[in-house]
Amino acid sequence: MKNTVVGIDLAKNVFQIHGIDEWGKTSVKKQLKRDHVVSFFANLPPCLVGMEACGSAHHWVRKLGEFGHTVKLMSPQFVKPYVKTNKNDVADAEAICEAVARPNMRFVPIKSVEQQAVLSLHRVRQGFVKTRTAQANQIRGLLSEFGLTLPQGIWHLSKRIPALLEDACELPGVFRLLVQRLLDHLSELDREVSELEQQSQQWHRSNDASRKLAKIPGIGPLTASALVASVGDANSFRNGRQVASWLGLVPKQRSSGGKQTLLGISKRGDAYLRTLLIHGARSAILAAQRKAGESGWLHNLLQRRCPNIAAVALANKNVRIAWALLAHDREFEPDYSPVLAGA
Repeated sequence: MKNTVVGIDLAKNVFQIHGIDEWGKTSVKKQLKRDHVVSFFANLPPCLVGMEACGSAHHWVRKLGEFGHTVKLMSPQFVKPYVKTNKNDVADAEAICEAVARPNMRFVPIKSVEQQAVLSLHRVRQGFVKTRTAQANQIRGLLSEFGLTLPQGIWHLSKRIPALLEDACELPGVFRLLVQRLLDHLSELDREVSELEQQSQQWHRSNDASRKLAKIPGIGPLTASALVASVGDANSFRNGRQVASWLGLVPKQRSSGGKQTLLGISKRGDAYLRTLLIHGARSAILAAQRKAGESGWLHNLLQRRCPNIAAVALANKNVRIAWALLAHDREFEPDYSPVLAGA
């Protein structure tokens, strides 16, 4: 029997398959080992295949797409309402099969191998940054047990700790060696972070879309490369507000009965990319505050709102501008003014 829609519950070794025919009746329900997935779909006529966006999902999208299948990814939170019974692999595969055929379902943009590689650089770099911060805090905590304190800023550790250890004669030799070992580890983490940043900037310089986004005030090479790799095909979003909503930069709603209630930003989506955008907006705000006497959208906003709210608003605006540049293949113009439809 011909399958029209197939849902796959991805896993590490055991995959659950659920397929329906053109009449909506179950045509296949089976469990496959990882080695048999490719051969199963290679012998299957082209159909619509649905998956949850999870680990290894993009790999299977590209793999099954080679056999002529139309593969779509969905966020797990959108699939959950279609699970009818207790959670198990069979029920999950059936829910995925039902959800992917819904006409109003929202799908996850498919990333290429190059985009995944660039995002891997960002993820590993962010992991090293977190580890470096934890290492610096551990060193501070150990020194504080002996009454030694340092000013704020991670750069003070390598500069001031050797002098502190030299002046504190009462410290045991074992502790001195321990602190020196931790400082060496901190220096190694600094080197790893710098090397990954250089690799990200090399990719940024070789990518036209990333260089285009870096011209927007508040978006640097690091943010531009992460944004291009995360968004993928900008035309998969209907407008710039969808991208901002996808990143959690729009207000969260609690509206009912015709009354609109808007709260703070939803903070959904990619927290790493949202953090980069907001930090970049903070830098743009500092640069704008140094230029006294100028007028514009940002200066007017800073007069009405606090810098934190202005930073989120600027990050939201930058995302919409970035979408317009990518979707319409345009260059950034600082003095651009949109043409109204009735003009």
